[in-house]
Amino acid sequence: MSALDKPPSPMALEGRASEFAAVLAAAAATNRVAKQPTESMVREVTDLLVRLRDRKGRLFVVGNGGSAGVASHAVTDFLNVGRLRATTLHDPALLTCMSNDYGYEVAFANVLKVMAEPDDVLIAISSSGKSMNIRNAVEAMRALGGTCITLSGFESSNPLRAMGDFNFWLDSKDYGMVEIGHQFILHNIADRLRLGL
Repeated sequence: MSALDKPPSPMALEGRASEFAAVLAAAAATNRVAKQPTESMVREVTDLLVRLRDRKGRLFVVGNGGSAGVASHAVTDFLNVGRLRATTLHDPALLTCMSNDYGYEVAFANVLKVMAEPDDVLIAISSSGKSMNIRNAVEAMRALGGTCITLSGFESSNPLRAMGDFNFWLDSKDYGMVEIGHQFILHNIADRLRLGL
């Protein structure tokens, strides 16, 4: 059998690209009250970040593992092209200090309690939506009077999905699809900030 006669691999790029397009097209956006059109919510978040930039507020972005990588990339885009005062909270020395002294579940929350101001914004990323340290960060930010944007995937009932002022959920249990989808959404928002859209 030649390579041309073999059935396509389930990991073939064309098939995966089609799968990704379907996951992104089915993205669900909710605020604290109800489901919203995804494009409408992306515009709302962009407007929120424009106002944040205008008042020189701070944007914090948190995630674990692959989502921490998404957070770092997003901060680079928001700072470089979006001109936001953006930062992640996973500096190794700071994170290990907070984890050692207080526990990993509250590491991000404790940093936010010191660094964040009312009206700052937190973007919380978790593929599963179950990470306790991410959920505690959202609770801490809300207690401070800040605004929270969440990005999650996997189960539609994941707890993070209902915690933010703006929530984006991707209907996939594939880490790659969810992480790339989160990166795509955040990159799109940064590009809108750059272009003034």
